[in-house]
Amino acid sequence: MSQAINNVQHCTTMDDVRRHIDALDDVLVPLLVTRGGYMTQAARIKQEASQVRDEDRIQAIVDRVRARTLIEGGEPDVMEAIYRSMMEAYIAHEHREFARLRQTAPQQG
Repeated sequence: MSQAINNVQHCTTMDDVRRHIDALDDVLVPLLVTRGGYMTQAARIKQEASQVRDEDRIQAIVDRVRARTLIEGGEPDVMEAIYRSMMEAYIAHEHREFARLRQTAPQQG
């Protein structure tokens, strides 16, 4: 069912598999760090803590990612699980940033 296997190089050893995964991680990590930077900007822009979690946006992302995953020949359920977990981590990050950005400096007196 999955066409994803057709998009990867043939590996004959686990070392080959791990080398390719490591190379992909070298691409993914900087992209995810950049995504996190946008979450920090979102925390700055949003006016209320209640805006940090946006269920409609979460569902829109899930729908978009599932559709894209099908186009790429992957497993939509797996990608949805990955994205939901990632979004929960970023929502927690955004809540922390929201609070940090709104802390007032202690009064000197």
